[in-house]
Amino acid sequence: MLLTRALRAAAALRPAPRRLLPLSSSSFSSFSSASPRALLPPPLARSLWQLGGGGGRTALLRPRRGWAGGVSCGCGGLHTEGDKAFAQFLTDEIKEEKKIQKHKALPKVSGGWELEVHGTEARLVRKVPGEKVTVTFNINNSIPPSADDEPQEGQKADEQEPDLTSTPNFVVEVVKDDTKQTLVLDCHYPEDEIGNEGEEESDIFTIREVSFQPTGESDWKDTNYTLNTDSLDWALYDHLMDFLADRGVDNTFADELIELSTALEHQEYIKFLEDLKSFVKCQ
Repeated sequence: MLLTRALRAAAALRPAPRRLLPLSSSSFSSFSSASPRALLPPPLARSLWQLGGGGGRTALLRPRRGWAGGVSCGCGGLHTEGDKAFAQFLTDEIKEEKKIQKHKALPKVSGGWELEVHGTEARLVRKVPGEKVTVTFNINNSIPPSADDEPQEGQKADEQEPDLTSTPNFVVEVVKDDTKQTLVLDCHYPEDEIGNEGEEESDIFTIREVSFQPTGESDWKDTNYTLNTDSLDWALYDHLMDFLADRGVDNTFADELIELSTALEHQEYIKFLEDLKSFVKCQ
C-alpha cells in the first residue's frame, strides 16, 4: 500500500502537458520566412496533411519550380497549364501530319501478295506452285536518322527537309510443300543504295544471313547453322538473289515494300500522337 501511494504521489507531481498557444503576427512572420522544405511534413504524411485543409495550411506551401497550377476535370488525375499547352500543341501537330499524309489507306504490293498487319508488324504472303513465301517486317526504328545539314544559300529551311522514308529490315521465309525445313533469308536496305532505283545493275536490298529453321515453329533455334553473306562467294550470293527474284522478291518488290512501310509508319505515328493527346487530356 505504501508503494502504491508513493507512485500516485509521484504521478501527481508531474507537470501537465502544455497547450500550444496561437501564433502572434510577429512569430508567424518569422515562422513563414523559414525554408519551404522545412515546413513540409514527412513524405508519407504529406498528402494527408495537404488534404486536411483548414487553418490555412496549404497557404504555407510554395509551388515547385515549373508548377503551372492544377486543373481538375473530375477524373482524379493531375492536370496543369503545361498539360493544356501540350495538348494544344499535339492537336496542331496532328492536323499538320494529316495534311502531308500521302496514303489514307495502306498501298498494295503488286504480284499477288496478301497483307496482314498486327500493330507495327506487317506480313506479306504469296503462294507459288509448291511453295509459300512470307515476308515479315516491323516499322519500329525503321527510319534512318536524318542528317543535320544547313540549308543552302537561297533555299528556305523547310525546303531542305526530305521526306521521311521507312526502310525496315525484312525476313523472307520460303516453305516447300511436304518439307520440315524453312529457308530463312534476313535482308536489309543499305543506306548507300537508297534512292538509286534507276540503276538496273544495283540491288536496293541485300541478304545478310541465311539459315534453315524448323517449319511451323515460332521460335528459331540458335543452334542451327547461320550463313553470313559478308564472306560469301559472289556467285553463290547472286544465285540466292536470283532465287528470291524468281519468287517475287526483287527491286520492284523492295520499292513497294518501302512505300508500304512508310505509309504504315506514318499511320502509326499519327495514331501515337492521338493517343498521347488523349492521355495528356485524360480522355
